[in-house]
Amino acid sequence: MHIYFGLGSNLGDRLRNLRDALAKLAMLGKIEAVSSVYETPAWGGVPQPDYLNACVKVEVDGGVEPVELLRKVKGFEAELGRVPSVRWGERKIDIDILLIDDVVYHSEELDIPHIRIPERMFVLVPLSEILPDGWRHPENGKGVREMIASLISEAWPVKIDVLSI
Repeated sequence: MHIYFGLGSNLGDRLRNLRDALAKLAMLGKIEAVSSVYETPAWGGVPQPDYLNACVKVEVDGGVEPVELLRKVKGFEAELGRVPSVRWGERKIDIDILLIDDVVYHSEELDIPHIRIPERMFVLVPLSEILPDGWRHPENGKGVREMIASLISEAWPVKIDVLSI
């Protein structure tokens, strides 16, 4: 099973924060792919520093219970120093579960695929680097390039580094 995560950080040593998150995600399974790192303006209307963003593909043996995975990810964030703040506010680390293969799962706690994928260039661009060719969104049927094209008026993220552990 493949799980795709979005990583973001805009406080402290942002690149180190992403690397630390990557090390935590390696505890779930094998890191199969890591996108480039992009510097992007904050999204959501809360004034704050720019983010570093990346996406990660992790191969996990066996099935995954989405809510249990969410609890683990939230635990990783807490261990890495994330503290609660306003919605879409600044943060040391953010780890979003974007996709679990082609699973569609909706609950009060979690939506898989992540419901904001189609509207976030800072997710789509790095995700496009690690998705398999021909991938289509399991709910809207669009490919990643189609979703990027629909947002083309947004400023493109600036590629700044390659994430590695």
